Amino acid sequence: MSERIRILRGDITQQKVDAIVNAANTSLLGGGGVDGAIHSAAGPELLEYCKTLGGCLTGHAKITPGFRLKAKYIIHTVGPVWRGGNYNEDELLANCYKNSIRLAVKNKLKSIAFPAISTGVYGFPLERASGIALNTAMEFLNVDESFEKIVFVCFDDRAFNIYNQTLKEITEINKTDNS
Repeated sequence: MSERIRILRGDITQQKVDAIVNAANTSLLGGGGVDGAIHSAAGPELLEYCKTLGGCLTGHAKITPGFRLKAKYIIHTVGPVWRGGNYNEDELLANCYKNSIRLAVKNKLKSIAFPAISTGVYGFPLERASGIALNTAMEFLNVDESFEKIVFVCFDDRAFNIYNQTLKEITEINKTDNS
């Protein structure tokens, strides 16, 4: 299972996968952080294309061509803003991953790379977000053999270490549960 999940430290715009996921805002018209980096790397054609999409709701996902990226597609999803955990943030974040993966499968893609959605300016606690992201990916991979890999691309060492530790803990729990 975990051999189909990879955790890397690096730049998501440089990933050689079928689709990278953009942690977008509801307008889909670019912003800061990952969103700004993806729009910059993909080129001005991405903004023009996104203008035709009518935005995106939190937890939902939309797909565009990758334009100048190595990835053929960009899947844009809007993560929740952290407001203390009492406003459905966990479910909305899980929906970002589920809907992005569903959209990839619908488009017959085999590999996808995610950033740490909502953990930047949206303030979602990284430890909590990594658990939601990895558990959602593993649940999907348990029932679908068509996907070759899901990559989590961490921007810095802190996120990289937290994602690796979370994956290790989840893998150990799954081993214990299956014993």
